[in-house]
This record gives sequence, C-alpha cells and structure tokens, in this order.
Amino acid sequence: MAKILIIDDEKGIRRTLREILEYEGYEISEAQDGIEGLNEVKLNTFDVVFLDIKMPRLDGMEVLPRIVKLKPDLPVIMISGHGDMETAVKAVRDGAFDYIAKPPDLNRLLITVRNALDKSNLVSEKKILKKKINKTRDIVGKSSGIAKIKETIERVAPTDARVLVTGKNGTGKELVARWIHEKSARKNGAMVEVNCAAIPSELIESELFGHEKGSFTSAHKQRIGKFELANGGTLFLDEIGDMSLSAQAKVLRALQENRITRVGGDKEIPVNVRIVAATNKDLKQQIADHKFREDLYHRIAVILLHVPPLDERKEDIPMLVDIFLSEICSDYNVKQKLLTPKAVNALQAMPWSGNVRELHNVVERLVILSLSEDEITEDDVRRYVSPSDAKEPSGFSYDTFSKFQDFKEFAEKSFLEFKLAKNSWNVSKTAEEIDIQRSHLYSKMEKFNLKREKAS
Repeated sequence: MAKILIIDDEKGIRRTLREILEYEGYEISEAQDGIEGLNEVKLNTFDVVFLDIKMPRLDGMEVLPRIVKLKPDLPVIMISGHGDMETAVKAVRDGAFDYIAKPPDLNRLLITVRNALDKSNLVSEKKILKKKINKTRDIVGKSSGIAKIKETIERVAPTDARVLVTGKNGTGKELVARWIHEKSARKNGAMVEVNCAAIPSELIESELFGHEKGSFTSAHKQRIGKFELANGGTLFLDEIGDMSLSAQAKVLRALQENRITRVGGDKEIPVNVRIVAATNKDLKQQIADHKFREDLYHRIAVILLHVPPLDERKEDIPMLVDIFLSEICSDYNVKQKLLTPKAVNALQAMPWSGNVRELHNVVERLVILSLSEDEITEDDVRRYVSPSDAKEPSGFSYDTFSKFQDFKEFAEKSFLEFKLAKNSWNVSKTAEEIDIQRSHLYSKMEKFNLKREKAS
C-alpha cells in the first residue's frame, strides 16, 4: 500500500485530500506546516508528498529543496490556491514532480498521484537493475573443479587469449566469461553478449556485424553490430555451437583480419575485441558432422575451460544455497530464512539436471512456499522439490491434500503470495497484473492472512 504525506496548514484541505486518497486505498499521514512535514520525511518512508506553497513558519518553496536533498527520488506534488505559471515553473525547476492548483480537480489529482507512483516504482526498479547489472556474482565453491577454474581465470584473464568455455546448460558459463572480462586489462571496456542460439540464422550476421540502411527489406536505418559495440572490450559469443556456417565464416575472417564489414556495405571497419565463446555442445563432434568449422574452432579454443555440472561438485551446494537464500530474501523483501542441516543434506542427495540454475530456482520456490517464516526444513524440501523422474509435478506432493478444496486453496494462496512479493506488496499493481479487483485481492489477503513481513 502506497504511503502519502500531506503537508498543508489548512485542515479542510488535508481532510479533503485524505478522504479522496484513502478511498483509493492509499495510506495517509498529515503535517500542518513545513517544519513538521520535514520531520515526517526524515523519520518515515513515503511514496508521494503533497506540499502546500503558502504556509506559516516555513513555506513550501523553502521546504521543497530540503526534501529533494533528503530524498532525491521522492516525488513531491506542489499545491496552492495562489498559483501562477511562474511559480509552477520554478517549483518544477527546483525538483517538484508536478503542480496542482486549489481546489484540486479530482481526475487530475488521481492521475498525478498514479504518475508519481509509477515514477517512484521505475526509479526503484532502475536501482535494483543497475545493482544487479554492475555486480558480478562470485564463482562460489571449494571443489577441485571450481578451484581449477579460478586458478585458470587468474592466469588467463590478463592476457588477450581467446577462451572457449564448455559445460552443460545452467552450470555458469556466462559467469566464468564475466570474470575473465572483469580481471582483464579490458575491464573498463564493454562486455557485449550475443546468444547465438536465440537469434535466427538469417539475422545473426546483422547482429554481429551490423548493416547499412537499405541492405535488406526491413533495414530502415544503419545499425551498429556487436563487434563494433565491443571494440576495446570483450565479445561473449554464447552457444556458439548454434551459429550458422555462413556466420562462422565471417567471424573467422573478422578474427583473422581484425576487421569487419557491415551487411550491405563495402567499407572495412577495424575492430579490437577479445573473444570469449561458450557452448554446451561437443564442438569436435559438430566438426565431424560438418556443422562447425574446424579452422574457427582452433581460433576460438586457444584456452579451454570446462565448467563441471553440479552433480560433480555437490560439496559446493551448501555455499550456493546460502548465497541464493540471502539474495532471494533481499529481492522479495522478506525475512531472512535459513535451511536446516537436514534440508541441505536432502538437496545434496538430489539429481541436478538443470545444474546451478535449477538449484537457484528451487531455493526461490522454497523461500516462497515454505511454511515457516524462519527456516526451510527437510519436510519443505520433500514437499516442494521433487526429483526429476517423479510422477507428480515438481513443487507438490498430492498426498499432502485430502480434499480437492484444500489443494485449490493452497495453490491460490501460493500464487497470490508470490505475485505480491514480486511486486513488493503493492496491492494495486498486483491486482492489475493478475486481472482482479483490488477489493477482491484485499479479501483474499484477509482470508489467507497474507501480510508483508517486516525485515529483521
């Protein structure tokens, strides 16, 4: 539920705004002057502030820059019965989100609040995404296979040698590639990723080398390719075993000559990139089947790094689980949970065909569905994590439910709890996403006793 602070010296205005906004489901706090309002902003967290301009002791135009300094991302909506265009422009220039004249028009008021909340949510999401993008997770584990990978990265990364990373899906090949870049002399340059398996064969050349305007039907403007974007940095060719033979020939030429030509162009463009490639395929078998060029293989496989599957490094599972638990609880803003020793042993005993990626998904499922607020038990693992060859869907044991209605309510509660946590317990956003009335969602939350846990 969004929290809104109203700072206004007129009691009638505060009461009117409170009635309108509470009816819309917002939580309202009040302050009768600028000084009291500043204290509220310092001590509490708000999603939007309404700030009157003309007030005794400290007027709104004096309060505004102080709020902006305290909480730069907090949207402030100025309100005044003495408004003019010059004041509105100055308020926005000083950091206000918008300006509304008294008496406020109801529709404009509610639209402005929604826009301010959207901005606040976007700012929060941007911060989370930047944090995730800028932070490269450590390569976790003490097994011999992981120790060998870390040692090789330390020796290889400072050079410009091309590296081929092999391993099954979900083992962490991209993470290895990122650390090669992070520890290289090119770390201040870009690391550009291309998933060769996700791009249609007819578009891969345009993706890698770019194209000139008009070079084909949908080429309405010039496009810069990944080789140029990675100039001075690292180009990560993920799933290179799925690249078409024609694209392989052009990549080989680019690596031989350090030059590329855009599709539809004739100008040669010099490029300086380091290639790190990854694949889950046996490229030597691909070569034997005439699906991969042997000369390209020898160009990209100067250094070979194999990432072992999780089933070969089960001693690393406790460390991985601890890190995933911490990250997931933080992302969902829920109380930190712990796995009991028996739960960890149960996870270690399971087959992991999906490797580290599958383990992460399982830990996320356990965080959401486990019955206790504090710990995840062996019983939770048995109930929500089924082996790959189980007959029942992973995540459920039908024996737990004696009646169809019990299962139905369990599934409904789990779904709502997941969606609310995903949206940081924003009821309006969740109701819109799952296409139900907000009042209906409130009723369901009350029925299932769904409440946001305070972070400990």
